[in-house]
Amino acid sequence: MSLYSQLLKRQAQGRPIRVGLIGAGKFGSMYLAQAPRTPGIHVAAIADLSPDGARRNLHRVGWDPQRMQAGSMAEALRSGGTWITDDWEALVRAPSIDIIVESTGHPIAAVAHCLEAFRHGKPVVNVTVEADAFCGPLLARKAAQAGVVYSLAFGDQPALICDLVDWARACGFPVVAAGRGHKWLPHFSDSTPDTVWENYGLTPEQAVRGGLNPKMFNSFLDGSKPSIECAAVANATGLAAPSNGLLYPPASIADIPSVTRPLSEGGLLEKRGMVEVVSSLEADGTAIPYDIRMGVWVTVEAESDYIKHCFEEYDAHTDPTGRFFTLYKRWHLIGLEVGVSIASVVLRGEATGAAQAWNADVVATAKRDLSPGAILDGEGGYTVWGKLLPVETSRRLNGLPLGLAHDVKLVRPVAKGQIVTWDDVVIDRTTEAYRIRRELEAMHAGTDDAGAAPA
Repeated sequence: MSLYSQLLKRQAQGRPIRVGLIGAGKFGSMYLAQAPRTPGIHVAAIADLSPDGARRNLHRVGWDPQRMQAGSMAEALRSGGTWITDDWEALVRAPSIDIIVESTGHPIAAVAHCLEAFRHGKPVVNVTVEADAFCGPLLARKAAQAGVVYSLAFGDQPALICDLVDWARACGFPVVAAGRGHKWLPHFSDSTPDTVWENYGLTPEQAVRGGLNPKMFNSFLDGSKPSIECAAVANATGLAAPSNGLLYPPASIADIPSVTRPLSEGGLLEKRGMVEVVSSLEADGTAIPYDIRMGVWVTVEAESDYIKHCFEEYDAHTDPTGRFFTLYKRWHLIGLEVGVSIASVVLRGEATGAAQAWNADVVATAKRDLSPGAILDGEGGYTVWGKLLPVETSRRLNGLPLGLAHDVKLVRPVAKGQIVTWDDVVIDRTTEAYRIRRELEAMHAGTDDAGAAPA
């Protein structure tokens, strides 16, 4: 409740939080639109593969051109401006930077950025939840070993769900289920960047105007991103993943308390304490009024008649039994909200969500029949989508994590709808992302044999 007053104090003292941003795409641009309006914040440096592209995005979001003219970190510190560079390592090494925001959206690069930041004593807000989904527990562990904080990004749905779960538990409620909304029909799992806008509900003109990346948006539509985000939530909160992928039950906000009950209580979920995604479409494609598509929710249970009666007395909307209640936030503002994470991490030393366990995994699943020699193109692409599974199932099936299914060559055929396994691909073993995933698997198996990975 005190972040804003603390930011004002930092500004008054002339000690703004100096932010280093890696990746100035859509999410990064949304944050950059808010940063000049936030007291006590100085975006001192931005690293992007295309500095000119970063400058174009800064113009798009309304930055004063003079603000982006610093030719070095030292000049940015003197002038209060921003140094724009393609050298992310120089940004991470700069002693003056207080916190790194990783916003590239590229999971393999993101792992390298996070680990290097930890080595230089920098806390990280990791927007690239794709990386967290396949190695978040070990990223959090590495950060703790370095004495810094690793955090999910507020504004993105996983951190907002974690916030609702924390609210519920701090109030003494058992969490029955938690998750997000989504526009979902089963055939969307076949979607590619060529079909995304019609299914998503945007025109190509709107996409161009917003500078929207069709592959990134398709990762939402095809179910990959909901699975990734639910994996991050499960690992951060200890909630369980469904045994065979997300169900996407259709429901209005009014129906969420009913459908997110366990089967034993008349709902649709396997058991209490699970992540799930609620669809904004009926099975026939009809739009559901008052949907939760862009929002997040948590369902809790009254464990006594007294609490149940309190729900009734205060007109809390529950299921028909009066025992199950859902609190929700209907909208999320994505990068416009990430300043909460930055302030929380630096001022409080507290993450806005971070993996505490390894409960859930997201495995690459074929969108079409794939032949040997095919190159997997990761989440939102033409070849694979991500399926959420319990870690035990993913490990038993030898599933290839979706976050590592980038520019990977198949050596065996994989039929549509089948999981891609480690044995089906040749993968680069030299990346830090590969090594940290195998280290996580070795820890989970109770062995140090992290090098015994299939090619």
